[in-house]
Amino acid sequence: MTEPSHTAHRVPTPQEQRITLAAVMITLFLSALDQTVVSTAMPRVVAELKGLELYPWVTTIYLLTSTVMVPIWGKLGDLYGRKSIMIGGIGLFVLGSWLCGLSQSMVELIAFRGVQGVGGGALFTGAFAVIGDLFPPRERSKYAGLIGMVFGVASAVGPPLGGFFTDHGTVDFGGLHVAGWRWVFYLNLPAAIASLFMIISRMPTLSARRTGAKIDVAGSALIAIAVAALMLALSWGGHVHPWGSPTILGLFAVFAAGFVAFLMVERTAPEPVMPLGLFSIRAFSTTTLAAFLMGMSFMGIITYIPLWLQLGLGVPATQSGVAILPMMVGLILSSGLAGRMVSKTGHYKRYMIGGAVCLLVGIGLMAFLSVGADVRAVAGGMFIVGLGLGPAQSLFSTVAQNSAPPGQMGVVTSASQFFRQIGSTVGTAIFGALLTSRLAAEMSAHGEGGPRAGLAQLQTLTASHEGAIGGARTVVDPIVRAAFASSMTSLFEAALVVVVLGLVAIIAIPHVELRKHHVHPEPVAEPGEGTDGIVEA
Repeated sequence: MTEPSHTAHRVPTPQEQRITLAAVMITLFLSALDQTVVSTAMPRVVAELKGLELYPWVTTIYLLTSTVMVPIWGKLGDLYGRKSIMIGGIGLFVLGSWLCGLSQSMVELIAFRGVQGVGGGALFTGAFAVIGDLFPPRERSKYAGLIGMVFGVASAVGPPLGGFFTDHGTVDFGGLHVAGWRWVFYLNLPAAIASLFMIISRMPTLSARRTGAKIDVAGSALIAIAVAALMLALSWGGHVHPWGSPTILGLFAVFAAGFVAFLMVERTAPEPVMPLGLFSIRAFSTTTLAAFLMGMSFMGIITYIPLWLQLGLGVPATQSGVAILPMMVGLILSSGLAGRMVSKTGHYKRYMIGGAVCLLVGIGLMAFLSVGADVRAVAGGMFIVGLGLGPAQSLFSTVAQNSAPPGQMGVVTSASQFFRQIGSTVGTAIFGALLTSRLAAEMSAHGEGGPRAGLAQLQTLTASHEGAIGGARTVVDPIVRAAFASSMTSLFEAALVVVVLGLVAIIAIPHVELRKHHVHPEPVAEPGEGTDGIVEA
């Protein structure tokens, strides 16, 4: 068999670095924004397109397709170059956005959101890998911190921006009526097209493209099937279908079978989509585990904070959104600061540990909040949580990239992103199941019937509340408020356990100074066994 060969690697000029970085930041912002801006527009979308029963799929399909494609895009970037992957990803994202705006039914919208997700997966993994190609590890951390700031800004401005366009964006073009919610998707187009032009015209080839390599079709198909089954099981379990239903158990069985088959294929594949040898590298495996656990704890609580504020504390929807903004401020501050300090000193572990400790303190403070807690106390706790999350946003990918040969930059970056997204999904599902069971038990303790009857009461109250959210303080039954306070305390306690496990994983990460220079692949080698995986300059 002929060994894959590499094209020559050319060092990018400062102008190419600046323009490429700007284009990457734009695409990342749009991809992150698209996960939050749609939420506030969905009630209007459902009212116009009907299909309320399909409501969850608009979000689920984007998360599903983007997550499934992350490892595949990462490997393709290593084989065929990062530039072509970024161009393809932006193109699909633009096409999906345009088609979403043209949707005439919920089925069409869901299908086109899937196209968006496929492109979004390329943007996430491609952006981090491009930064890995542009800058050496020491300098890379500064720009990774910038990425964390971009995510924070997108999360903060997304919901109000979606609400603004939905309420005030209706436009008539010569008698053609364009509903406001459609601009939520159209707003992606100008910036995405501009970034596409910048990448085509100014982005260098960067990664050393390999010729003669074959795509791991079997591995790609198996990981797509396994992850899709897992994501659907976690998304549907306890909501669409009971956890013990044949549908959910069947999906878990498909995941298990697909995962085992994937491992068997990857052991012998010449160009595996996710090289198993990476997990023998201590820096990579511990960093990936820490990213999984931090993603799990973060999404496991942040998903349910707004509901707790509105139903547990009786806070209006607008104020509940404002209470979460301090978390984004804390994330932006600590992400940028950690990135700059690591770039200056070359040491990352202290900032990762400090972030985990801040996260423990913030979640611990939230656990002590009672029914009568002030919104300012919640905002303070959220700010500390954001400070803890910042280093995780900016450093995990940098450390993972520094742990493996540069010829596998794409698969290393995509694996880190992949397991972080899986952790977020697992955390949302597990914590949601815990919240539901505790709420049902608390409600049944104050009324007739068992937990099932209590859950039915809660769902009725929640539905009536959602239809009456306004600008004034929401009047919530004291029983519901007490149930939410008690149940959220259990959620915070569970999150503390997960963060402690994440802190242990961070402590186990080898403490090695980041390289100041690139090491270019000639040729790509598999990771060595039994090493910490740090490639020295």
